[in-house]
Amino acid sequence: MDKVSGKLTVFFEEPFWVGMFERISDGKLSVCKVTFGAEPKDYEIYNFVLKNYDHLRFSMPVATAVKETGRNPKRVQREARKQVQNTGVGTKSQQALNLQREQLKTERKTMSREMREAEKERRFELKQQKRKEKHRGR
Repeated sequence: MDKVSGKLTVFFEEPFWVGMFERISDGKLSVCKVTFGAEPKDYEIYNFVLKNYDHLRFSMPVATAVKETGRNPKRVQREARKQVQNTGVGTKSQQALNLQREQLKTERKTMSREMREAEKERRFELKQQKRKEKHRGR
């Protein structure tokens, strides 16, 4: 059975509070960035995760090295304290976010191009129809 792990990091990125969801499954990392706005309380984050986790759009999976973490509670507490002090995001997460951003950008470009071409075709058909009506002798 495959092991799936997830992590949520909340940090302040001028001027908003941002949540970084990281999901590792099958040795691949995928991330999702969520903007909270004002500083979220613990119960607000918990409710957000319960209600909206299914609707999050994670990036394409990126291969990553998965390391086993120890179960020593003092070590876990120390690591949590270090993560709170570090305001940056891991480079793998940043790469995955950039990959997702580029993918969404290309999707938007293709959709807008198709819409523009459809509108151009519609206008052309309308113009042709008007020309035909003029030549009917009315």
